[in-house]
Amino acid sequence: MHDHLTRRGFLGLTASAALLTGCGTGTGSSGGSGGRLRAVFAGGGATEVLDPHLANLFNEAARAKALYDKLADLGPDVSPQPRLAEKWEPNADFTLWRVTLRQARFHDGRPVRAQDVLASYARITDPGKTFRAKSSLALIDLPNSRSVDDRTVEFRLKRPFAEFPNVLAAFGTYIVPEGTQDFSKPVGSGPFSFVSWKPGSSVLLKRNPDYWEGAPSIEELEFLIANEESARVNALLGGQVEYAHDLTPATARQHEGRVTIIRAPNSAMQAFAMKVDRAPFDNRDLREALFLLTDRQQLVDTVMPGSGQIGNDLFGKGYLHYASDTPQRTPDLDKAKALIRKAGADGLTVELTTSAAAAGFVEAATVFADQLRAAGLKATIVNGSKDTYWADILAKGSIASFRSGAMPIETHIAQRLLSTSTTNATKWARPEFDALYETAVSARNAADREAAYLKMQQTLHAEGGLLVWGFADWIVATSPKVSGVQAAPTNTLDWARFDKAKLG
Repeated sequence: MHDHLTRRGFLGLTASAALLTGCGTGTGSSGGSGGRLRAVFAGGGATEVLDPHLANLFNEAARAKALYDKLADLGPDVSPQPRLAEKWEPNADFTLWRVTLRQARFHDGRPVRAQDVLASYARITDPGKTFRAKSSLALIDLPNSRSVDDRTVEFRLKRPFAEFPNVLAAFGTYIVPEGTQDFSKPVGSGPFSFVSWKPGSSVLLKRNPDYWEGAPSIEELEFLIANEESARVNALLGGQVEYAHDLTPATARQHEGRVTIIRAPNSAMQAFAMKVDRAPFDNRDLREALFLLTDRQQLVDTVMPGSGQIGNDLFGKGYLHYASDTPQRTPDLDKAKALIRKAGADGLTVELTTSAAAAGFVEAATVFADQLRAAGLKATIVNGSKDTYWADILAKGSIASFRSGAMPIETHIAQRLLSTSTTNATKWARPEFDALYETAVSARNAADREAAYLKMQQTLHAEGGLLVWGFADWIVATSPKVSGVQAAPTNTLDWARFDKAKLG
């Protein structure tokens, strides 16, 4: 439930006047090539950082990817793609990985070296620090990893792990020059270099002409802040910015035609999490009844009309390893009622926990409660605190509104579905399932690994506690004169990527 990036991190903050201030003093964009592209995001005010290892909010993450590089990043199907890493090669049992760096330079002219990679990872995993990517890098045996030469890193792992490229692509694993501690004037290897920063207001960057993947088309990139969606949209409509981040489906429909709407499908899983370790959802028949009474299309049409698609009780639709051949569940109210009777749950009161912690949660819970009642169950909605919701639903209640941003299916399983997972909202814990995961990430034969992923998903579809009813698009808008902005799931390489954007 703790997405790499969540709306909860910044929605609800006091709207600031920073947008008007930034736009009023900034240089307007020009037509044709070059020019300044102005992008407006919600922000975190005085708590914002330029340290890429501390980035948490969407605007911080977008700035980090403009200034820095990771060894890998996630492609459209959320599979790892080489970035600063030119290639990676494992040994036979996936306990040693040799990574070859491409020829790249930091903004101050220094080459990116293996020593910089090891120093960056050592900083992230410092026991005295709380950097977000620490848990992702935990399986690396850093003391026994080494730089073979300036462009070759050997990573020794604590256990076999065939999905190690997912680690290289993990959120927050940016490479900084060895010894860097001061990020007030950040130096990275990304497509843009630092010019100026007004905390809580704006960040101005300029084109890096020596970027290893080619210099950006735009000359300057400015990040501006407006916490209210209406302010972001009005700035775009008024020509104060060329890119507005994070719009609702209703806003997108209202302004389509006046601005360019970009919808990134499969960006956010929408679900209800049933706890399988306690009554009433420790009963498999009752869980199946809920799967069958759910009208997914009604939920999608109500909560995200025109900007989402139905789910099939599995995470990661369209992602690498997704069990796409699993038959799509459709509503079967008669069978659901029969299963409810079999479970001895006629007239049972289901307490559905939800919250304003994420957009659409309360609306989805209201629709779902009606669907529960239509199957003969009683349903009450419990509104949780938006400030403590994600922690509360880990331990409390029996069924709750749930969502997740984009991540590899392997990462989703590791974080949420193993006996040792710390964010396991369904309390799914089975030794045989854990063993399948170990096969999926360590078997030498690729077919064996794929078969393990399929078996895990088949088991979850039949018996699990995650009722995935839909996948929401992520929506951004641009000026009609902007091109090159991709429809990519959040947390992936092409989301909020401006080095391929053009003005004119």
